[in-house]
Amino acid sequence: MFPWTDGFRWTVGHGVFLSLFFAVVLTILTTFVSAVRRAAHDLRTHSAAELCWQSDFASFPESERRCRHELASRVASRICDNAFDCRRCAVYPQLAALPPSETECDLGLHYCKDRFYHRGHTWVEPQEDGTVALGLDEFAEHLIGRPDSVAMPEAGCEIELNATAWHLKKDGKDIQVRAPVEGKVIAIGSPQEGWYLKIRPRSDPHDPATLRHLLRGREVQGWLIRELERLQLQLRNLNTAPTLADGGVLIPDLMDVIPDADWDTVLADTFLEG
Repeated sequence: MFPWTDGFRWTVGHGVFLSLFFAVVLTILTTFVSAVRRAAHDLRTHSAAELCWQSDFASFPESERRCRHELASRVASRICDNAFDCRRCAVYPQLAALPPSETECDLGLHYCKDRFYHRGHTWVEPQEDGTVALGLDEFAEHLIGRPDSVAMPEAGCEIELNATAWHLKKDGKDIQVRAPVEGKVIAIGSPQEGWYLKIRPRSDPHDPATLRHLLRGREVQGWLIRELERLQLQLRNLNTAPTLADGGVLIPDLMDVIPDADWDTVLADTFLEG
């Protein structure tokens, strides 16, 4: 019997039941409204992309979370616990003051000393007008070759650090390229132009702290050595063409040369997909 039906008589049990029922409904509504408000706040404060990246970073194995100072041989071993954001690392100044390795080797890939490199295989090049140009590094270009299509953001939109900056399509695979910096898109490039985006960062790119989370110098070499070793293991197969030419130089257009490789795994590890 319900209150709106004929013959209904209130009892203590009815009162208790309805009180509990409306308390549950109110709790659900309050939780829902609170979640919506938190989500809206995260979007306004650019926190959503950071939360996604933190979750992805936590899923990476230790071999992919090595500190930049280990890559440069400033320290023997260290795992990054700041999601590769050296700008908030308390010990960065002390470790950065240590001398890097003096050993240098030719890996057969060109990495410009005027550029900064993200571990998702993009580069950042500061421009005189306060913007930065973004592009794919040579490791990624050797893997993909010429993409089948490119999906770029619109000029004027904001991109977040470690969120997807643009998409590439190759052999039916969607490759999400992570943004190496945060800021507003100013211009759109293309593979033919050698750069993909120009953005205006939220902080001065000429301030050393702005791009501190990106790799330079000996750090790049140490990182690339590990990346080449990973790739060699992932593509090692007696029934396929070699992944490296004589002398250990990465051959171009690998996705075309070795179409039957496990490219889902290779691309996920190369572009830091969680």
